[in-house]
Amino acid sequence: MKSAYTWIRGAATALTLGAFGATGAMAQDTIKVGVLHSLSGTMAISETTLKDVMLMLIEEQNAKGGLLGKKLEPVVVDPASDWPLFAEKMRDLVSAQKVAAVFCCWTSVSRKSILPVAEELDTVVFYPVQYEGEESSKNIFYTGAAPNQQAIPAVDYMMEEGVKRWVLEGTDYVYPRTTNKILEAYLLSKGVPAEDIKVNYTPFGFSDWQTEVSAIKEFGAAGKKTGVVSTVNGDANVPFYKELANQGITAEDIPVMAFSVGEEELAGIDTAPLVGHLAAWNYFQSVDTPENAAFIKAWHAYIKNDKRVTNDPMEAHYIGFNMWVKAVEKAGTTDPAKVIDAMVGIEVPNLTGGMAVMGKNHHITKPTLIGEIQADGQFEVVKEIPAVEGDAWSDYLPESKPLIADWTDPIRCGNYNTETKTCGGAVKAN
Repeated sequence: MKSAYTWIRGAATALTLGAFGATGAMAQDTIKVGVLHSLSGTMAISETTLKDVMLMLIEEQNAKGGLLGKKLEPVVVDPASDWPLFAEKMRDLVSAQKVAAVFCCWTSVSRKSILPVAEELDTVVFYPVQYEGEESSKNIFYTGAAPNQQAIPAVDYMMEEGVKRWVLEGTDYVYPRTTNKILEAYLLSKGVPAEDIKVNYTPFGFSDWQTEVSAIKEFGAAGKKTGVVSTVNGDANVPFYKELANQGITAEDIPVMAFSVGEEELAGIDTAPLVGHLAAWNYFQSVDTPENAAFIKAWHAYIKNDKRVTNDPMEAHYIGFNMWVKAVEKAGTTDPAKVIDAMVGIEVPNLTGGMAVMGKNHHITKPTLIGEIQADGQFEVVKEIPAVEGDAWSDYLPESKPLIADWTDPIRCGNYNTETKTCGGAVKAN
């Protein structure tokens, strides 16, 4: 879990920034940037560091002279892991605070909460976390991985390693359920029998893992190599991994491939019993590139704590923020409509080498990295898959296969049906 220092620092930063906004102490001639991340509740373990990295990026940009001749002013709010509150806070950021863009959210349920508000108010949003796909909004730029950039390559890797039986273990909300729907269809298409696929969900903040882990162990005792694909989110991961260790489940016995566990989550766990378990991301702190070394150095200098780790969603905010800066400079304005059009085709370096490119579907190109947990809480990269563009709509769901997203002329649609040539995902009549 995070140290008391981290929690106090995060709360103090939020209060300080709130005071700036309330008293008008900051200069009026600024460009406001919304930072909408949970600093309390079940998702604070993951989202607090995203708030911190956004403040670092804004501070760095101001040191370069700001943007369009103005300083950037962060406006931080805490939706407290309360999904309806995300929408309320988004409305306030755009309507009352007049922010030019919002960097926000972790869970898909929080993103779904803010989406109609973002579209109604026509603002610009950057979402930095891997997600289930099946969405493309004009107003949202998805800088985390789509399933074809994380979930599918991760399952392919486990198949290569001999896994024949599958436990799809997730937190009970839209991202795990939709991702597992895609993965189940994918596994069936690869010839995996339905009886070799087990799906289970637990609530946010779930802590009593003994029964669930026992069920995983029993499922894995059928004589076939068994693996777990984990879409467990937030602080539930800490007791989940502790219970795996308690019941003696090692990576050699039943490997766990996590999609929502990175360096930040492992910082609160004794990782020695977890060595060899896996995660699929598009970035790991352990990646050795000059760009990453510079980022880590800057992060430690900013946060004044050499033990604070970096992780994949932080890189996604790094990419998204730099893309937004370039798009605003290209458009010569923060006007959302002009920035949205300017975003397509923007390229910025990622931290693992190569370039991230914003596609017409508002998803970016990303490599996939498979990493093994090490005793120090870092990951050793065991496989790297070259960068591909995120696919908003899965080819493995019949209703989604004909759909594409393209926010450029002449289509300008998030769910364009290539069979019916219509926007809205309409199905061709029989």
